[in-house]
Amino acid sequence: MAKRARAPGKRGRAAPKTAVIRPNELRTLLDFVRYAVSRFVEAKLVFAHGTTDPVAEAAFLVCEALHLHLDQFEMFAPAQVTAAEAGKILDLIERRVTTRRPAAYLVNKIYMRGLPFYIDERVIVPRSFIGELLHSHFSGEEASLVDDPAAIASVLDLCTGSGCLAILASRTFPDAQIDAVDISGDALDVAARNIDDYTLAHRISLHQGDLFEPLGDRKYDLIISNPPYVDAGGMASLPRECRFEPKLAFDGGPDGLAIVRRILNEAGGHLTPHGGLLCEIGRGRELLEAAFPQLPLLWLDTEESEGEVFWIGARDL
Repeated sequence: MAKRARAPGKRGRAAPKTAVIRPNELRTLLDFVRYAVSRFVEAKLVFAHGTTDPVAEAAFLVCEALHLHLDQFEMFAPAQVTAAEAGKILDLIERRVTTRRPAAYLVNKIYMRGLPFYIDERVIVPRSFIGELLHSHFSGEEASLVDDPAAIASVLDLCTGSGCLAILASRTFPDAQIDAVDISGDALDVAARNIDDYTLAHRISLHQGDLFEPLGDRKYDLIISNPPYVDAGGMASLPRECRFEPKLAFDGGPDGLAIVRRILNEAGGHLTPHGGLLCEIGRGRELLEAAFPQLPLLWLDTEESEGEVFWIGARDL
C-alpha cells in the first residue's frame, strides 16, 4: 500500500487523502448520476447552459456518454453500466469539474424543445426562451400573436448563432422560408452543420453581416432575435463556464441594450404590414421601456422567465 504524502514543512501531519472512485463501485446509471451530483455540488459549478441544476446536468452527461436520449433515462436508470461505459462517464464528470467547460461543449450537443443540435466553442450554448414561445404563441393553446400563424411565409432570425431558433421556426411554420443572420462566420459554420443535419438547406438561408445589413430591403412576416444583451457589469462578473463562450455573443454594450435598440429602430422597415418582432433581452425591461416609452411592448413569460422577451407588431413600429 502506498504511503500517504506529507505536506512540506508539516512533519508528522498527513495531507488529506483523495478518494478514488473505481468503476466497479458505481453500477447503475442512477449511481453515476448521484456521484456526479455530489461532485458538481462540491465544486460549486454553475448551471446555465441548457440545464438548470446539478441533477439535470448529471443525467444529461450520463445519457450522452451512453448514447441515450434524455427521455430514455428513467427507463434505463436501474440498468448496470459496463466498465468501458463507466470510464467514459467518469471522464466526462472529471472534465466538467476540473475544466468547468459547459457540458454542451464536452459532448458537442444541446437539446432545445427535445431536438438535438451540434454545438462547439465557436457559438454560444443556446438557451433562449423563444423556442418555447414559438410553440406556445404560434402553434399551441395560447392566443396567437398574429392573426393567422399558418399564413407566415417568411421569417428572419437575427443573431442566429448555431441556427437552433431558425430550425425550430421551420417546424412551427412549415411553409415559411427563413433567413438567418449572424456577424460571425464561425457561428454560421456551426449553423450550416445543424441545418444540413435537419436537411433544411432548401428552406433556411444563412447570411453573414451586421443585423439587417446583408438583407437589403427584404421584408418578413416574423422577425425573431436573441441578441447579445449582457451589460458591462454582467460581462465583468461572468462565471467561469460562460467565459468559454464567444464574448461577441454576450456583449450588449454598457447597459446591455446597444444591439436591441438598433433592432427596434430598424425592424419596422423589414416587416410586412401584419408581421411582428419577437426579441429576447434578458433583464433589461425597465431600461428598454424608459428608452422607448412610445412603444406598446407586450412582455411574454415562459416556464422559466418573466418579462425577458417582448413582442411588438409591425403596425406599432
